[in-house]
Amino acid sequence: MSFNINKDVKVNIIRSDRKTLSIQLKTGEIIVRAPLCMKDKEIYSFIESKKSWIEKNLAKIEKREKAISEVKPFTKEEINVFAEKAKEIMPERVKYYAPQIGVTYNRITIRCQRTRWGSCSSKGNLNFNCLLALFPIEVIDSVVVHELCHRKHMNHSPQFYTEIEKVFPEYKKWHKWLSDNGGAYIGRLPE
Repeated sequence: MSFNINKDVKVNIIRSDRKTLSIQLKTGEIIVRAPLCMKDKEIYSFIESKKSWIEKNLAKIEKREKAISEVKPFTKEEINVFAEKAKEIMPERVKYYAPQIGVTYNRITIRCQRTRWGSCSSKGNLNFNCLLALFPIEVIDSVVVHELCHRKHMNHSPQFYTEIEKVFPEYKKWHKWLSDNGGAYIGRLPE
């Protein structure tokens, strides 16, 4: 059985020891994660039921990719400026939020990364992407609070998100802003 959204879009089914179906979209690809014993007919029926959502979101991805391809990459000089600005901003925001969350931290490092906005090690070392310096302060704060809350919960459990929302109630709004807009900035990093 086949599924037809667009002849250029590949459907990749990954079976594993799971109980539910999920769909992930990438440029030109639909990734469906399915239980090991689920029949193809059920899987394609599920995909068909999500057809309008898939088409809408594939169009968004294509539009975003096109926009990214049309902008010039950041220069090394620009990246250095972002990093210097982030070195001023990030420690201030960490120092502000750490006592509110009730945690300590060690070293703060600023990096130019393609895959992460921030990270927190088990030793309390914090890393932040230099591109954060370009974003609204609320976005910066959402990343800082997220990483600091990992000092209490080194996972993404419901308790972790409850901790975030105690300190930063608008977290979801600004996390969504970063999800919607961050890729355009990452796409401008040189290869």
